[in-house]
Amino acid sequence: MTEHDNDQIVQRKKNLQEIQALGYLPYPASYKATETVTSVVKSHSEKSKEELESEKKEVKVAGRIRAIRKMGKAAFITYSDGGEQLQIYLRSNEVGEKSWQLFNLLDLGDLIGAKGILFRTKTGELSIHAEELDFLAKALTPPPDKYYGLHDKEMRYRQRYADLIANHDVREVFIKRAQIVRETRKFFDERGYIEVETPMLSPLATGAAARPFVTHHNALDITLYARIAPELYLKRLIVGGYERVYELNRNFRNEGLSIKHNPEFTMLEFYQAYSDYTELLEMTEELIHSLAVSTTGKEEIEYEEQVISFARPWTRFTMREAVIKYWPQEEKPTLEALIDIDQLRQLAELISIKFDPKSNAGQLLGLLFENLAEPHLIQPTFITEFPTELSPLSKQSLVDPRFTDRFELFVACMEIANGFSELNDPAEQRARFEQQMKLRERGDEEAMVIDEDYIRALSYGMPPTAGEGIGIDRVTMILTGQRSIRDVILFPHMRPEK
Repeated sequence: MTEHDNDQIVQRKKNLQEIQALGYLPYPASYKATETVTSVVKSHSEKSKEELESEKKEVKVAGRIRAIRKMGKAAFITYSDGGEQLQIYLRSNEVGEKSWQLFNLLDLGDLIGAKGILFRTKTGELSIHAEELDFLAKALTPPPDKYYGLHDKEMRYRQRYADLIANHDVREVFIKRAQIVRETRKFFDERGYIEVETPMLSPLATGAAARPFVTHHNALDITLYARIAPELYLKRLIVGGYERVYELNRNFRNEGLSIKHNPEFTMLEFYQAYSDYTELLEMTEELIHSLAVSTTGKEEIEYEEQVISFARPWTRFTMREAVIKYWPQEEKPTLEALIDIDQLRQLAELISIKFDPKSNAGQLLGLLFENLAEPHLIQPTFITEFPTELSPLSKQSLVDPRFTDRFELFVACMEIANGFSELNDPAEQRARFEQQMKLRERGDEEAMVIDEDYIRALSYGMPPTAGEGIGIDRVTMILTGQRSIRDVILFPHMRPEK
Protein backbone atom coordinates (compact mmCIF):
# COMPACT_ATOMS: atom_id res chain seq x y z
CA MET A 1 0.00 0.00 0.00
CA THR A 2 1.39 3.42 -0.91
CA GLU A 3 1.76 6.39 1.41
CA HIS A 4 -0.92 8.16 -0.66
CA ASP A 5 -3.31 5.27 -0.03
CA ASN A 6 -2.59 5.47 3.69
CA ASP A 7 -3.49 9.17 3.66
CA GLN A 8 -6.73 8.37 1.87
CA ILE A 9 -7.68 5.73 4.41
CA VAL A 10 -7.01 8.11 7.31
CA GLN A 11 -9.24 10.74 5.68
CA ARG A 12 -11.98 8.21 4.95
CA LYS A 13 -12.00 7.15 8.61
CA LYS A 14 -12.37 10.79 9.63
CA ASN A 15 -15.24 11.19 7.18
CA LEU A 16 -16.96 8.15 8.71
CA GLN A 17 -16.65 9.67 12.20
CA GLU A 18 -18.20 12.91 10.95
CA ILE A 19 -21.01 10.98 9.25
CA GLN A 20 -21.74 9.30 12.59
CA ALA A 21 -21.70 12.70 14.29
CA LEU A 22 -24.45 13.79 11.88
CA GLY A 23 -26.63 11.01 13.29
CA TYR A 24 -26.18 8.35 10.60
CA LEU A 25 -25.51 4.76 11.58
CA PRO A 26 -22.02 3.77 10.32
CA TYR A 27 -23.29 0.42 9.02
CA PRO A 28 -27.11 0.29 9.03
CA ALA A 29 -28.78 -3.13 8.99
CA SER A 30 -30.95 -2.63 5.90
CA TYR A 31 -32.29 -0.26 3.28
CA LYS A 32 -35.80 -0.61 1.90
CA ALA A 33 -35.14 0.04 -1.77
CA THR A 34 -38.06 -0.05 -4.19
CA GLU A 35 -35.92 -1.13 -7.17
CA THR A 36 -32.34 -1.88 -8.17
CA VAL A 37 -30.18 0.35 -10.34
CA THR A 38 -30.30 -2.28 -13.10
CA SER A 39 -34.10 -2.63 -12.99
CA VAL A 40 -34.53 1.17 -13.14
CA VAL A 41 -32.23 1.48 -16.14
CA LYS A 42 -33.79 -1.45 -18.00
CA SER A 43 -37.39 -0.35 -17.44
CA HIS A 44 -36.91 3.39 -18.09
CA SER A 45 -33.94 3.76 -20.45
CA GLU A 46 -36.17 4.02 -23.53
CA LYS A 47 -38.53 6.63 -22.07
CA SER A 48 -38.33 10.21 -23.27
CA LYS A 49 -37.88 13.30 -21.12
CA GLU A 50 -41.58 14.14 -21.57
CA GLU A 51 -42.72 10.62 -20.61
CA LEU A 52 -40.68 10.73 -17.42
CA GLU A 53 -41.99 14.20 -16.55
CA SER A 54 -45.59 13.06 -16.93
CA GLU A 55 -45.07 9.85 -14.95
CA LYS A 56 -43.24 11.50 -12.04
CA LYS A 57 -41.97 8.03 -11.07
CA GLU A 58 -40.59 7.98 -7.52
CA VAL A 59 -37.85 5.44 -6.77
CA LYS A 60 -35.67 4.51 -3.84
CA VAL A 61 -32.46 2.88 -5.01
CA ALA A 62 -29.15 1.77 -3.43
CA GLY A 63 -25.71 1.45 -5.02
CA ARG A 64 -21.94 2.00 -4.85
CA ILE A 65 -20.55 5.43 -5.79
CA ARG A 66 -18.52 5.40 -9.01
CA ALA A 67 -18.13 9.16 -9.59
CA ILE A 68 -18.87 12.49 -7.86
CA ARG A 69 -19.16 15.89 -9.54
CA LYS A 70 -19.86 18.98 -7.44
CA MET A 71 -20.95 22.27 -9.01
CA GLY A 72 -21.51 24.82 -6.24
CA LYS A 73 -24.82 24.10 -4.55
CA ALA A 74 -25.62 21.22 -6.92
CA ALA A 75 -23.95 17.88 -7.56
CA PHE A 76 -24.10 14.67 -9.57
CA ILE A 77 -23.33 11.22 -8.17
CA THR A 78 -22.97 8.20 -10.43
CA TYR A 79 -23.62 4.93 -8.64
CA SER A 80 -24.01 1.28 -9.58
CA ASP A 81 -25.34 -2.04 -8.36
CA GLY A 82 -22.48 -3.81 -10.13
CA GLY A 83 -24.49 -4.14 -13.32
CA GLU A 84 -25.88 -0.86 -14.63
CA GLN A 85 -25.06 2.71 -13.58
CA LEU A 86 -27.49 5.50 -12.66
CA GLN A 87 -27.02 9.19 -11.94
CA ILE A 88 -28.27 11.10 -8.90
CA TYR A 89 -28.86 14.83 -9.15
CA LEU A 90 -29.07 16.75 -5.89
CA ARG A 91 -29.32 20.36 -4.83
CA SER A 92 -28.44 21.61 -1.36
CA ASN A 93 -31.75 23.45 -0.90
CA GLU A 94 -33.83 20.39 -1.92
CA VAL A 95 -32.29 17.51 -0.01
CA GLY A 96 -31.93 19.36 3.27
CA GLU A 97 -28.90 20.42 5.25
CA LYS A 98 -28.22 16.99 6.79
CA SER A 99 -28.23 15.18 3.43
CA TRP A 100 -26.03 17.90 1.88
CA GLN A 101 -23.54 17.58 4.73
CA LEU A 102 -23.57 13.82 4.18
CA PHE A 103 -22.86 14.35 0.49
CA ASN A 104 -19.75 16.36 1.32
CA LEU A 105 -18.38 13.48 3.39
CA LEU A 106 -18.89 10.79 0.76
CA ASP A 107 -16.02 9.05 -1.02
CA LEU A 108 -15.74 6.93 -4.15
CA GLY A 109 -16.76 3.38 -3.32
CA ASP A 110 -19.20 4.33 -0.55
CA LEU A 111 -22.61 2.68 -0.56
CA ILE A 112 -25.58 5.03 -0.47
CA GLY A 113 -29.31 5.14 -1.06
CA ALA A 114 -31.24 7.84 -2.90
CA LYS A 115 -34.95 8.62 -3.02
CA GLY A 116 -36.39 10.87 -5.69
CA ILE A 117 -38.16 11.34 -9.04
CA LEU A 118 -36.80 9.94 -12.31
CA PHE A 119 -36.02 12.51 -15.01
CA ARG A 120 -33.64 13.25 -17.86
CA THR A 121 -30.95 15.92 -17.65
CA LYS A 122 -30.31 18.47 -20.39
CA THR A 123 -27.80 16.05 -21.87
CA GLY A 124 -30.46 13.31 -21.88
CA GLU A 125 -29.03 11.15 -19.07
CA LEU A 126 -31.48 9.15 -16.97
CA SER A 127 -31.20 10.41 -13.39
CA ILE A 128 -32.84 10.53 -9.98
CA HIS A 129 -33.76 14.04 -8.81
CA ALA A 130 -32.92 13.37 -5.18
CA GLU A 131 -35.18 14.26 -2.29
CA GLU A 132 -33.28 12.19 0.27
CA LEU A 133 -29.79 10.73 0.57
CA ASP A 134 -28.98 7.84 2.90
CA PHE A 135 -25.66 6.45 4.05
CA LEU A 136 -25.25 2.65 3.91
CA ALA A 137 -21.52 1.82 4.25
CA LYS A 138 -18.12 3.54 4.03
CA ALA A 139 -15.41 2.24 1.71
CA LEU A 140 -12.41 2.66 4.01
CA THR A 141 -10.13 1.31 1.29
CA PRO A 142 -10.26 3.33 -1.95
CA PRO A 143 -11.69 1.34 -4.86
CA PRO A 144 -9.43 0.53 -7.84
CA ASP A 145 -8.94 3.46 -10.20
CA LYS A 146 -12.06 3.83 -12.36
CA TYR A 147 -10.04 4.47 -15.52
CA TYR A 148 -7.14 2.07 -15.11
CA GLY A 149 -9.04 -0.60 -13.22
CA LEU A 150 -7.36 -3.54 -11.56
CA HIS A 151 -4.99 -5.25 -13.99
CA ASP A 152 -2.49 -7.07 -11.76
CA LYS A 153 -3.49 -10.71 -12.29
CA GLU A 154 -2.40 -11.97 -8.88
CA MET A 155 -4.16 -9.14 -7.04
CA ARG A 156 -7.31 -9.72 -9.12
CA TYR A 157 -7.45 -13.38 -8.11
CA ARG A 158 -6.65 -12.70 -4.44
CA GLN A 159 -9.02 -9.75 -4.17
CA ARG A 160 -11.85 -10.88 -6.41
CA TYR A 161 -14.17 -8.45 -4.62
CA ALA A 162 -12.03 -5.53 -5.81
CA ASP A 163 -11.77 -7.12 -9.26
CA LEU A 164 -15.56 -7.26 -9.52
CA ILE A 165 -15.88 -3.63 -8.44
CA ALA A 166 -13.31 -2.44 -10.99
CA ASN A 167 -13.86 -4.68 -13.98
CA HIS A 168 -17.36 -4.96 -15.38
CA ASP A 169 -16.23 -7.57 -17.92
CA VAL A 170 -15.24 -9.89 -15.07
CA ARG A 171 -18.73 -9.65 -13.60
CA GLU A 172 -20.17 -10.62 -16.98
CA VAL A 173 -17.98 -13.75 -17.13
CA PHE A 174 -19.49 -15.08 -13.92
CA ILE A 175 -23.01 -14.13 -14.94
CA LYS A 176 -22.47 -16.21 -18.09
CA ARG A 177 -21.04 -19.03 -15.99
CA ALA A 178 -24.23 -19.04 -13.91
CA GLN A 179 -26.22 -19.11 -17.15
CA ILE A 180 -24.21 -22.11 -18.40
CA VAL A 181 -24.93 -24.01 -15.17
CA ARG A 182 -28.61 -23.06 -15.26
CA GLU A 183 -29.00 -24.11 -18.92
CA THR A 184 -27.18 -27.37 -18.20
CA ARG A 185 -29.61 -28.25 -15.42
CA LYS A 186 -32.53 -27.41 -17.68
CA PHE A 187 -31.11 -29.62 -20.46
CA PHE A 188 -31.03 -32.70 -18.22
CA ASP A 189 -34.19 -31.99 -16.26
CA GLU A 190 -36.14 -31.84 -19.52
CA ARG A 191 -34.79 -35.29 -20.45
CA GLY A 192 -36.03 -37.01 -17.32
CA TYR A 193 -32.79 -36.94 -15.33
CA ILE A 194 -32.80 -36.49 -11.57
CA GLU A 195 -30.17 -34.27 -9.95
CA VAL A 196 -28.47 -35.95 -6.97
CA GLU A 197 -25.74 -35.27 -4.45
CA THR A 198 -23.02 -37.77 -3.54
CA PRO A 199 -20.31 -37.69 -0.84
CA MET A 200 -17.46 -35.18 -1.11
CA LEU A 201 -15.49 -37.16 1.49
CA SER A 202 -14.90 -40.82 0.74
CA PRO A 203 -13.01 -43.67 2.46
CA LEU A 204 -11.41 -44.48 -0.92
CA ALA A 205 -9.74 -42.26 -3.50
CA THR A 206 -11.32 -43.67 -6.60
CA GLY A 207 -13.50 -42.86 -9.61
CA ALA A 208 -10.68 -41.36 -11.68
CA ALA A 209 -6.93 -41.50 -12.13
CA ALA A 210 -5.62 -38.68 -9.91
CA ARG A 211 -3.80 -37.93 -6.66
CA PRO A 212 -6.22 -37.11 -3.84
CA PHE A 213 -6.30 -34.71 -0.92
CA VAL A 214 -6.19 -36.64 2.34
CA THR A 215 -7.77 -35.79 5.69
CA HIS A 216 -8.73 -37.56 8.93
CA HIS A 217 -12.10 -37.89 10.64
CA ASN A 218 -11.50 -37.80 14.38
CA ALA A 219 -14.77 -39.31 15.64
CA LEU A 220 -14.61 -42.33 13.29
CA ASP A 221 -10.78 -42.39 13.44
CA ILE A 222 -10.53 -43.05 9.71
CA THR A 223 -8.71 -41.57 6.75
CA LEU A 224 -10.95 -39.79 4.25
CA TYR A 225 -10.25 -38.46 0.77
CA ALA A 226 -11.70 -35.40 -0.92
CA ARG A 227 -13.45 -36.84 -3.93
CA ILE A 228 -11.62 -36.89 -7.22
CA ALA A 229 -14.83 -37.93 -9.04
CA PRO A 230 -18.37 -38.99 -8.04
CA GLU A 231 -18.51 -41.69 -10.71
CA LEU A 232 -18.75 -44.84 -8.59
CA TYR A 233 -21.42 -43.37 -6.33
CA LEU A 234 -23.53 -42.28 -9.29
CA LYS A 235 -23.32 -45.75 -10.82
CA ARG A 236 -24.42 -47.22 -7.49
CA LEU A 237 -27.60 -45.17 -7.99
CA ILE A 238 -28.08 -46.70 -11.43
CA VAL A 239 -27.91 -50.11 -9.73
CA GLY A 240 -30.46 -48.86 -7.21
CA GLY A 241 -32.99 -48.03 -9.92
CA TYR A 242 -32.44 -44.38 -10.80
CA GLU A 243 -32.08 -44.79 -14.54
CA ARG A 244 -30.99 -41.20 -15.33
CA VAL A 245 -28.94 -39.22 -12.82
CA TYR A 246 -26.66 -36.20 -12.95
CA GLU A 247 -24.61 -34.18 -10.52
CA LEU A 248 -22.93 -30.79 -10.81
CA ASN A 249 -20.13 -31.52 -8.45
CA ARG A 250 -16.96 -30.11 -6.95
CA ASN A 251 -13.92 -32.35 -7.42
CA PHE A 252 -10.51 -32.08 -5.78
CA ARG A 253 -7.24 -33.31 -7.25
CA ASN A 254 -3.88 -32.85 -5.56
CA GLU A 255 -1.98 -32.06 -8.71
CA GLY A 256 -0.14 -29.20 -10.39
CA LEU A 257 -1.68 -25.88 -11.36
CA SER A 258 -1.81 -24.51 -14.90
CA ILE A 259 -4.04 -22.36 -17.07
CA LYS A 260 -6.15 -25.53 -17.51
CA HIS A 261 -5.95 -26.96 -13.98
CA ASN A 262 -7.09 -25.86 -10.52
CA PRO A 263 -6.99 -28.18 -7.46
CA GLU A 264 -10.74 -27.62 -6.98
CA PHE A 265 -12.98 -27.62 -10.03
CA THR A 266 -16.56 -28.18 -11.19
CA MET A 267 -17.69 -31.18 -13.22
CA LEU A 268 -20.98 -32.29 -14.63
CA GLU A 269 -21.36 -36.07 -14.47
CA PHE A 270 -24.39 -37.90 -15.82
CA TYR A 271 -25.38 -41.53 -16.32
CA GLN A 272 -28.12 -43.07 -18.45
CA ALA A 273 -29.25 -46.69 -18.17
CA TYR A 274 -29.94 -48.79 -21.27
CA SER A 275 -27.68 -46.52 -23.31
CA ASP A 276 -24.22 -46.67 -24.83
CA TYR A 277 -21.45 -44.16 -25.49
CA THR A 278 -22.67 -43.31 -29.00
CA GLU A 279 -25.93 -41.90 -27.60
CA LEU A 280 -24.04 -39.72 -25.10
CA LEU A 281 -21.71 -38.52 -27.83
CA GLU A 282 -24.71 -37.19 -29.76
CA MET A 283 -26.20 -35.71 -26.59
CA THR A 284 -22.91 -33.97 -25.78
CA GLU A 285 -22.79 -32.38 -29.20
CA GLU A 286 -26.36 -31.15 -28.70
CA LEU A 287 -25.66 -29.82 -25.18
CA ILE A 288 -22.45 -27.92 -25.95
CA HIS A 289 -23.92 -26.51 -29.17
CA SER A 290 -26.97 -25.25 -27.27
CA LEU A 291 -24.77 -23.73 -24.54
CA ALA A 292 -22.65 -21.95 -27.14
CA VAL A 293 -25.68 -20.47 -28.87
CA SER A 294 -27.50 -19.48 -25.66
CA THR A 295 -24.37 -17.94 -24.11
CA THR A 296 -22.88 -16.15 -27.13
CA GLY A 297 -25.87 -15.90 -29.47
CA LYS A 298 -24.04 -17.59 -32.34
CA GLU A 299 -22.42 -20.82 -33.54
CA GLU A 300 -18.98 -19.31 -34.18
CA ILE A 301 -16.84 -17.69 -31.49
CA GLU A 302 -13.34 -16.26 -31.31
CA TYR A 303 -10.99 -17.89 -28.83
CA GLU A 304 -7.25 -17.33 -28.55
CA GLU A 305 -7.12 -15.71 -32.01
CA GLN A 306 -8.91 -18.72 -33.51
CA VAL A 307 -12.45 -18.93 -34.84
CA ILE A 308 -14.17 -21.97 -33.36
CA SER A 309 -17.34 -23.25 -35.02
CA PHE A 310 -19.87 -25.24 -33.00
CA ALA A 311 -21.98 -25.92 -36.09
CA ARG A 312 -22.93 -29.58 -36.17
CA PRO A 313 -21.85 -32.27 -36.96
CA TRP A 314 -18.38 -32.26 -35.35
CA THR A 315 -15.20 -34.03 -36.46
CA ARG A 316 -14.57 -37.57 -35.21
CA PHE A 317 -11.33 -39.59 -35.14
CA THR A 318 -10.24 -42.72 -33.37
CA MET A 319 -7.17 -42.10 -31.22
CA ARG A 320 -4.97 -43.96 -33.70
CA GLU A 321 -6.43 -42.06 -36.66
CA ALA A 322 -5.65 -38.77 -34.92
CA VAL A 323 -2.02 -39.80 -34.31
CA ILE A 324 -1.64 -40.81 -37.96
CA LYS A 325 -3.23 -37.59 -39.22
CA TYR A 326 -0.84 -35.40 -37.24
CA TRP A 327 2.25 -37.61 -37.54
CA PRO A 328 5.16 -35.18 -38.18
CA GLN A 329 6.90 -37.25 -40.83
CA GLU A 330 5.84 -38.09 -44.37
CA GLU A 331 5.96 -41.83 -43.78
CA LYS A 332 3.14 -42.48 -41.34
CA PRO A 333 2.67 -45.49 -39.01
CA THR A 334 -0.03 -48.10 -39.60
CA LEU A 335 -3.02 -48.67 -37.35
CA GLU A 336 -1.55 -51.98 -36.12
CA ALA A 337 1.81 -50.40 -35.34
CA LEU A 338 0.01 -48.01 -32.98
CA ILE A 339 -1.07 -50.77 -30.62
CA ASP A 340 2.00 -53.01 -30.72
CA ILE A 341 4.27 -52.35 -27.72
CA ASP A 342 7.58 -52.81 -29.56
CA GLN A 343 6.60 -50.67 -32.54
CA LEU A 344 5.17 -47.97 -30.25
CA ARG A 345 8.51 -47.74 -28.43
CA GLN A 346 10.33 -47.41 -31.74
CA LEU A 347 7.89 -44.76 -32.95
CA ALA A 348 8.27 -42.72 -29.74
CA GLU A 349 12.06 -42.87 -30.03
CA LEU A 350 11.87 -41.98 -33.73
CA ILE A 351 10.21 -38.63 -32.99
CA SER A 352 12.13 -38.05 -29.72
CA ILE A 353 9.24 -38.41 -27.25
CA LYS A 354 10.46 -39.48 -23.81
CA PHE A 355 8.57 -42.32 -22.15
CA ASP A 356 8.72 -44.57 -19.11
CA PRO A 357 10.22 -47.95 -20.17
CA LYS A 358 7.54 -49.61 -17.98
CA SER A 359 4.73 -48.05 -20.03
CA ASN A 360 2.29 -50.47 -21.65
CA ALA A 361 0.98 -50.18 -25.20
CA GLY A 362 -2.09 -48.18 -24.19
CA GLN A 363 -0.04 -45.68 -22.22
CA LEU A 364 2.39 -45.22 -25.11
CA LEU A 365 -0.45 -44.65 -27.59
CA GLY A 366 -1.95 -42.11 -25.17
CA LEU A 367 1.42 -40.36 -24.91
CA LEU A 368 1.76 -40.10 -28.70
CA PHE A 369 -1.78 -38.74 -28.94
CA GLU A 370 -1.17 -36.08 -26.27
CA ASN A 371 2.03 -34.90 -27.93
CA LEU A 372 1.07 -35.08 -31.60
CA ALA A 373 -2.70 -34.67 -31.94
CA GLU A 374 -4.00 -32.68 -28.95
CA PRO A 375 -2.23 -29.42 -29.91
CA HIS A 376 -4.16 -29.45 -33.22
CA LEU A 377 -7.67 -30.11 -31.89
CA ILE A 378 -8.96 -26.54 -31.98
CA GLN A 379 -12.35 -27.23 -33.56
CA PRO A 380 -14.77 -29.48 -31.59
CA THR A 381 -13.45 -33.00 -32.15
CA PHE A 382 -14.48 -36.35 -30.70
CA ILE A 383 -11.73 -38.90 -30.13
CA THR A 384 -12.90 -42.53 -29.81
CA GLU A 385 -11.43 -46.03 -29.43
CA PHE A 386 -9.33 -45.61 -26.27
CA PRO A 387 -6.94 -48.40 -25.24
CA THR A 388 -8.28 -50.67 -22.49
CA GLU A 389 -5.24 -49.90 -20.30
CA LEU A 390 -6.29 -46.23 -20.17
CA SER A 391 -9.93 -46.97 -19.38
CA PRO A 392 -10.33 -49.08 -16.20
CA LEU A 393 -14.07 -48.35 -15.88
CA SER A 394 -15.07 -48.61 -19.56
CA LYS A 395 -16.69 -51.52 -21.39
CA GLN A 396 -14.41 -53.20 -23.92
CA SER A 397 -15.23 -53.09 -27.60
CA LEU A 398 -16.87 -56.23 -28.99
CA VAL A 399 -15.01 -55.60 -32.25
CA ASP A 400 -11.53 -55.30 -30.72
CA PRO A 401 -11.10 -55.90 -26.94
CA ARG A 402 -7.80 -54.01 -26.97
CA PHE A 403 -9.98 -50.88 -27.03
CA THR A 404 -12.98 -49.58 -25.13
CA ASP A 405 -16.24 -47.92 -26.12
CA ARG A 406 -15.15 -44.49 -25.00
CA PHE A 407 -14.84 -40.96 -26.34
CA GLU A 408 -13.33 -37.65 -25.31
CA LEU A 409 -14.33 -34.24 -26.68
CA PHE A 410 -11.61 -31.70 -27.41
CA VAL A 411 -12.16 -28.00 -28.07
CA ALA A 412 -9.41 -25.36 -28.25
CA CYS A 413 -6.84 -28.11 -27.58
CA MET A 414 -8.48 -28.94 -24.24
CA GLU A 415 -10.28 -32.07 -23.13
CA ILE A 416 -13.84 -30.92 -22.38
CA ALA A 417 -15.71 -34.20 -21.92
CA ASN A 418 -15.04 -37.87 -21.28
CA GLY A 419 -17.74 -40.50 -21.79
CA PHE A 420 -18.03 -44.24 -22.22
CA SER A 421 -20.14 -47.34 -22.05
CA GLU A 422 -19.82 -48.41 -18.44
CA LEU A 423 -18.22 -51.68 -17.44
CA ASN A 424 -20.94 -53.59 -15.55
CA ASP A 425 -19.39 -57.06 -15.24
CA PRO A 426 -18.26 -57.37 -11.58
CA ALA A 427 -15.63 -60.01 -12.36
CA GLU A 428 -14.12 -57.94 -15.16
CA GLN A 429 -14.26 -54.84 -12.97
CA ARG A 430 -12.30 -56.63 -10.24
CA ALA A 431 -9.69 -57.69 -12.80
CA ARG A 432 -9.36 -54.09 -14.01
CA PHE A 433 -8.99 -52.83 -10.43
CA GLU A 434 -6.31 -55.44 -9.78
CA GLN A 435 -4.48 -54.29 -12.88
CA GLN A 436 -4.62 -50.73 -11.52
CA MET A 437 -3.25 -51.90 -8.17
CA LYS A 438 -0.24 -53.41 -9.97
CA LEU A 439 0.40 -50.00 -11.51
CA ARG A 440 0.27 -48.45 -8.03
CA GLU A 441 2.80 -50.99 -6.81
CA ARG A 442 5.11 -49.82 -9.60
CA GLY A 443 4.84 -46.24 -8.36
CA ASP A 444 1.83 -44.86 -10.28
CA GLU A 445 0.19 -42.67 -7.59
CA GLU A 446 -2.76 -41.89 -9.86
CA ALA A 447 -3.80 -45.50 -10.46
CA MET A 448 -7.10 -46.57 -8.88
CA VAL A 449 -7.57 -48.73 -5.79
CA ILE A 450 -10.02 -51.62 -5.42
CA ASP A 451 -13.47 -50.54 -4.28
CA GLU A 452 -15.00 -53.72 -2.86
CA ASP A 453 -18.37 -52.12 -2.17
CA TYR A 454 -18.63 -50.94 -5.77
CA ILE A 455 -17.93 -54.49 -6.99
CA ARG A 456 -20.63 -55.69 -4.58
CA ALA A 457 -23.03 -53.11 -6.05
CA LEU A 458 -22.32 -54.41 -9.56
CA SER A 459 -23.06 -57.93 -8.36
CA TYR A 460 -26.68 -56.86 -7.79
CA GLY A 461 -26.83 -56.18 -11.52
CA MET A 462 -26.27 -52.87 -13.27
CA PRO A 463 -28.13 -52.39 -16.56
CA PRO A 464 -26.22 -51.44 -19.71
CA THR A 465 -25.26 -47.84 -18.94
CA ALA A 466 -23.36 -44.95 -20.46
CA GLY A 467 -21.82 -42.17 -18.38
CA GLU A 468 -19.90 -38.98 -18.92
CA GLY A 469 -18.11 -36.10 -17.25
CA ILE A 470 -17.93 -32.56 -18.67
CA GLY A 471 -15.64 -29.85 -17.30
CA ILE A 472 -17.82 -26.84 -16.53
CA ASP A 473 -14.81 -24.58 -15.94
CA ARG A 474 -13.27 -25.34 -19.34
CA VAL A 475 -16.58 -24.96 -21.16
CA THR A 476 -16.95 -21.58 -19.46
CA MET A 477 -13.40 -20.59 -20.45
CA ILE A 478 -14.14 -21.17 -24.11
CA LEU A 479 -17.61 -19.61 -24.18
CA THR A 480 -16.44 -16.48 -22.33
CA GLY A 481 -13.09 -16.12 -24.11
CA GLN A 482 -10.91 -16.65 -21.03
CA ARG A 483 -7.40 -18.06 -21.41
CA SER A 484 -6.95 -19.28 -17.82
CA ILE A 485 -9.18 -21.43 -15.64
CA ARG A 486 -8.52 -18.92 -12.85
CA ASP A 487 -10.51 -16.36 -14.80
CA VAL A 488 -13.68 -18.45 -14.54
CA ILE A 489 -13.29 -19.50 -10.88
CA LEU A 490 -14.29 -16.78 -8.45
CA PHE A 491 -11.69 -17.68 -5.82
CA PRO A 492 -8.89 -19.75 -7.39
CA HIS A 493 -6.26 -21.35 -5.17
CA MET A 494 -2.96 -19.49 -4.77
CA ARG A 495 0.08 -19.52 -2.55
CA PRO A 496 -0.43 -17.55 0.69
CA GLU A 497 0.64 -13.92 0.59
CA LYS A 498 4.06 -13.23 2.09
